[in-house]
Amino acid sequence: MRIAVVGAGGVGGYFGARLAAAGNEVTFVARGRQLEAIRRNGLLVRSPLGEFRVHADAVVPTIADLGPVDVLLVAVKLWDTDDVVAQLRNHVGAGTMVISLQNGVQKDSVLRRELPAEAVAGGVCYISAAIAEPGIVVHNGEMQKLVFGEYGGQDSDRTRAFLDACLKAGIDAEISADIERVIWEKFVFLASISGATSAVRQPIGVVRADPRSRALLGDLMAEVVAVGRAAGVGLDPAFADDRLTFCDSLPATMTSSMHHDLTEGHRLELAWLSGAVADLGEELGVSTPRHRTVADILAPYELGEPDSVDESIDADTDDADTDA
Repeated sequence: MRIAVVGAGGVGGYFGARLAAAGNEVTFVARGRQLEAIRRNGLLVRSPLGEFRVHADAVVPTIADLGPVDVLLVAVKLWDTDDVVAQLRNHVGAGTMVISLQNGVQKDSVLRRELPAEAVAGGVCYISAAIAEPGIVVHNGEMQKLVFGEYGGQDSDRTRAFLDACLKAGIDAEISADIERVIWEKFVFLASISGATSAVRQPIGVVRADPRSRALLGDLMAEVVAVGRAAGVGLDPAFADDRLTFCDSLPATMTSSMHHDLTEGHRLELAWLSGAVADLGEELGVSTPRHRTVADILAPYELGEPDSVDESIDADTDDADTDA
């Protein structure tokens, strides 16, 4: 398949490299030092599943440099979505399937508002991966999964073709007939663990061990479920309890991408996580005091460490995504 990956960070770099190593025609859109490193040495992936290098002769600095593609994966940080969509307007042709692997539940609304709605399929990823240094992606653990599907639940040749490409590349992948629910289920976990670990400034082991911070995590999850159900998503009312129990099975040292960004002094995806829960709750008449408080606590750090310069490699190379 002809595949473009916009954002060659931890997530985009890992899945794009897997697909390229399997013989697909993959083009990365990268910036800064990541662009130069891939041009010079290719992209190295270090993983418990095996280390490999993709000698990428197809890496470009802008979306405008892309040729026609069958699948376009969006893997930039959420604050870059509007800029990416503006560039995609004149590039998404007939037959191109756009799948966002970003966090949050608002990503596809932005894409479908600006692009032909039929071009956008829903998708989520489950992986912990990050840029160790320019040109090197480190995959933590063995989880590496993609779930995607058409909005409306219909079967399609394009999703089956992409599924086949993923499976042949050694990626754990599946098609969902209810991708909106899947996206929200991930959001229940992600927004809540991001909020709790960042507000407490500790990994999940510390959060779940203390009764009060554990209650905070449970309340955060319950608020997301309530907002999702008010939005018409078919979430099980008991899903928050299920996810809280799931947290007991996680490694005690596990944290979140937002907690990682907070400790490194980088910009936060706060507006699309706890901030989004609070804003959507207000729109739908659902009370979300826990997420609103988390958003208020972290507000001074949203653009990076206060009164400091963000020295991250690049917005789409500083991509540490810890999801389950």
